[in-house]
Amino acid sequence: MTRKTRVYLAGPLFNAAEKDYNLKITDVLEKHGYEVFLPQRDGFEAAALNGSQAQIVRQIFAKDTAEVDNADVVVMVLDGRVPDDGACVELGYAFAKGKRCYGIKTDTRAIQTGLELNPLIAGCLRGLLRVGPNEDACEVLDVYLQVNNL
Repeated sequence: MTRKTRVYLAGPLFNAAEKDYNLKITDVLEKHGYEVFLPQRDGFEAAALNGSQAQIVRQIFAKDTAEVDNADVVVMVLDGRVPDDGACVELGYAFAKGKRCYGIKTDTRAIQTGLELNPLIAGCLRGLLRVGPNEDACEVLDVYLQVNNL
């Protein structure tokens, strides 16, 4: 039996809309046979952990970096005025570990005229799925995965 490709989904997860979006992206990936680690679902939630701030930071950092180590691919949600800072660390860590890295961007804001993404983020990405303002990200991802592998 072949092992499923493991995907780590990196992105913001600090409000209901972000969490809902992450779950929808995860559903599409899992529908296409990927095994997804979604930090909000499969990791630790800081508010639910006991201990000092330093202990909580160590627990979350250790869990998430171990899961990036176990992943074959990192998919990062790049939306927001700037991408989520924790997801940026996960992306950089994954790139340094030789993982295949992809981005999903529905946000039309850019870092500056002529640059869609920070060059240090863009340089980590093997591919970027751009989703237009009148498109559904899950539908675009679904169509992409019907003919492409991560």
